[in-house]
Amino acid sequence: MARRWDAKIVSYFFASPKGNNSISRVDRTVSKRKPKYSVRHRPRKRFGQHFLHDAQVLDRIVRAVYPKKGEHIVEIGPGLGALTQHLLKQVSGLDVIELDRDVIPKLVERCGHLGELRVHSADVLRVDFTQLATHGEPLRLVGNLPYNISTPLLFHLLTHAPVIKDMHFMLQKEVADRLGAQPDTHHYGRLSVMIQYRCQVQPLFMVTANAFTPPPKVNSAVVRIIPYKVPPYVAADESFFAQLVNRAFSHRRKTLRNALKEFITTEELISVDIDPTARPETLGVSQFVKLSNALDVSTR
Repeated sequence: MARRWDAKIVSYFFASPKGNNSISRVDRTVSKRKPKYSVRHRPRKRFGQHFLHDAQVLDRIVRAVYPKKGEHIVEIGPGLGALTQHLLKQVSGLDVIELDRDVIPKLVERCGHLGELRVHSADVLRVDFTQLATHGEPLRLVGNLPYNISTPLLFHLLTHAPVIKDMHFMLQKEVADRLGAQPDTHHYGRLSVMIQYRCQVQPLFMVTANAFTPPPKVNSAVVRIIPYKVPPYVAADESFFAQLVNRAFSHRRKTLRNALKEFITTEELISVDIDPTARPETLGVSQFVKLSNALDVSTR
């Protein structure tokens, strides 16, 4: 007599072949019974894959996130599902974004029976996170970010900050250090200013290379990033503010007078109490905002 299997729908979302941000949906049915599986996958260097396997680190991440039922959690780069399975046990449903299509069946095999798993097969740099928050609920983002795209991804996520409640990311330790760096320090730069303009940064803990397969050549760190509901400093023109910061740190060894000569005169720098001979890395976020706001739109 044939055995009857209870079924649960696992949703797949594939990036539109037209290359835009629209998403088309495909549903598949998988067993609700816990499967016997053997997940094998050769990590791909071009995807920056380093799979987290350390149980203690996974537990610390889940405790830091503290997911609750009813929250809209989005995991970036779930890979083989080491973190995914822990998250799904805590929430009623989970969105995951994975670029490597070869890994998706293995992810579903490992985690599909644990809850509603909504898999978005797409390049995360092209995902419209605002579109994901379809019911106006804030998103909570989690992920072990590929080292090769972590910085552009953080800038991409800043454009969707209004719909994001918080972010818990595993990053290369050097990148994590840059996020929370203070002025006049080695790691302080453009990324520090732009992240701290929109968000609070809370370093949580360091993770050594042997927690991953394959082990990366550098250590990692987990950070919590919380977008401000009301930023402490507001740039009148955020696009110009971003241009100003970018130009300043493109010439970080030059003085502000020379690095920003196309934007502002020595006299204008002095008028807002900024030393023209100072270097960009000595200015805090509030000073960059003050400088940006001081410039007359008509002179740009």
